[in-house]
Amino acid sequence: MPKNKNAMTRFKILDELLSCRYHNYSLDDLTEEVNKRLAELYPDTDGVGRRTIEKDIRYLEYEGPFLVEIERYTVPGYNREKQKSYNKRCLRYTMPSFSIFKKDLSDDEEYLLKEALSLLGQFEGLPNLDALEGLRLGLGVGKNERRIIYLTKNPLENSNLLGELFTAISHRQVVELHYHKFFSPHTGLAVNIHPYLLKEYNRRWFLFAAAESDGKLLCFSLDRIDNVVPLPSHKYIDYDGEISEIFDDIIGVTISEGSPVLNIVFWVSDISKDYVATKPIHDSQKNISGSEEMKLREMYPTLSNGKFFSIDCKENYELIRELTSFGKELVVLSPAIIREKIENRIKEMVDNYRSLKMRT
Repeated sequence: MPKNKNAMTRFKILDELLSCRYHNYSLDDLTEEVNKRLAELYPDTDGVGRRTIEKDIRYLEYEGPFLVEIERYTVPGYNREKQKSYNKRCLRYTMPSFSIFKKDLSDDEEYLLKEALSLLGQFEGLPNLDALEGLRLGLGVGKNERRIIYLTKNPLENSNLLGELFTAISHRQVVELHYHKFFSPHTGLAVNIHPYLLKEYNRRWFLFAAAESDGKLLCFSLDRIDNVVPLPSHKYIDYDGEISEIFDDIIGVTISEGSPVLNIVFWVSDISKDYVATKPIHDSQKNISGSEEMKLREMYPTLSNGKFFSIDCKENYELIRELTSFGKELVVLSPAIIREKIENRIKEMVDNYRSLKMRT
């Protein structure tokens, strides 16, 4: 066995990489990935060289207790910086399901996995994943078992789409996305992306990903995605940071890059105040009380009773729609830019209804 304190850790990482069928790893790719994961585990490590990884693989194949079978194969590669194709020599286990670190599940692990599968099985698309279905059958999880948690679903025309994107994200795989715009359903478009996150909002699923060409963050509604083509030879680039943090300052899924976070103050009537208090419009929502509340009541004497709230959000389409949806039961007080946008939206609604009266 190689005399290195990180040797077993490298074997564990290599075992995972060599058993993966969603990427094509060359020796250089394996070296880069091992160093990346070692740095995460041991920040003070100096990393290892290509020669060390070569010796590790030889040990796994011929010298150690494992004697694994590794195949070498060639696939078309693509260098994004040079925009040039080439032949890429790759390595992987000959047997797809092989692992030197396999172990049986404990009773507790099996129980928790059954519960997780039952929950995942309610998502449209995920039950069609071969791996999920195999686990379900192997653990005896039936499709018709009584549901304890029920999730509202918006059926997709392509029921496999959610599962395909879930797989691409979990295996960090670049994909070629074929889609169409809402107002141009017959005009097909395609883009290579690095998929990062699936998010459900208002009974609709969205994919957040970066364009391979320039790294720009994009959002796609799943009902406008036509096909997903895996690109295992393309190098996947992780999102720089925590992707979920982009939703900290917004409502919904429309990202307003560069927009300021606004402190939005609003009044809610007695009819809706308890609903808003128990189901906040945004995670930042605060109940305004004390001297600040007294000051607001003096400024707006016509807004009797009710409660005052505030949220810290960026302006986007979903924010205006959500605040307007309460009708007369919610009044935005500041800032003026948000209040004016809601006023204009209400005026447009009134004009539409008045035009109907004129026709009847």
